[in-house]
Amino acid sequence: MKNWNKFPHDASAFSFEGDALETSWDDLHAGDREPFPEDETLVEAWRAFHRGDFQQAVELADEVGLEGHAVANKATGIYATYLETNSDRQIALFKEAIKRAEAAIEAFPDEANTHYFHAFALGRYSQSISVVKALKQGVGGKIQKSLERTLELEPQHTDAHTALGLYHAEIIDKVGKLIGSMTYGASEKKSMVHFKKSLELAPRSPIAKIEYANGLYMLYGDDRYEEVSDLYVKAAEATPLDAMEKLDVESALAELE
Repeated sequence: MKNWNKFPHDASAFSFEGDALETSWDDLHAGDREPFPEDETLVEAWRAFHRGDFQQAVELADEVGLEGHAVANKATGIYATYLETNSDRQIALFKEAIKRAEAAIEAFPDEANTHYFHAFALGRYSQSISVVKALKQGVGGKIQKSLERTLELEPQHTDAHTALGLYHAEIIDKVGKLIGSMTYGASEKKSMVHFKKSLELAPRSPIAKIEYANGLYMLYGDDRYEEVSDLYVKAAEATPLDAMEKLDVESALAELE
């Protein structure tokens, strides 16, 4: 595995040594509702993830095998989104995550996060190559299927609600309401329902606010500009709980510059 870029911020507040990880777990995983792992190697993998050592998180998770799919795919996706500067390498990382997620679905079909992280990797891959190109590849239907399955298995999955809200908004933004509805089942109303549910479930989440803002702008443009700006401001003002949220907050700050 090629050496990944380092987390570029002070991670001293995100070490979660000893019992601190388990004590903070519910807050850290309010978005994905991942259960605390029983395997000690996976505990260390998640500890590495939360402090921003994404490469070590993947390496430790892959030592365990497919049971480590969630941390491996989350670490890969967050790293590729925020810290990988080479576009070809970024796409390759998303493809690795997609492949791992597909195998995890086969192994653990009734685990919500196998489906969620499949959709997560596909969604980030789509954005990296362009959503329109991804739709032509048939990715849209796969994302929707995996997110809907996630919510069947875990109706309170905040990140899945956020992602499904964004799915509907992006489809409408790229192909229009009529084609979006007829071809992909995209709905402005459904988008708003999922976004609002995500904020209801995790009101402090920076990424839920960021993606809601993105969705609002895709659907309504400058007509909802004040609301979009307010969501970004609130995301930027959040106190990050871990390295991932630090990157989310920094992305919100960048949008406000």
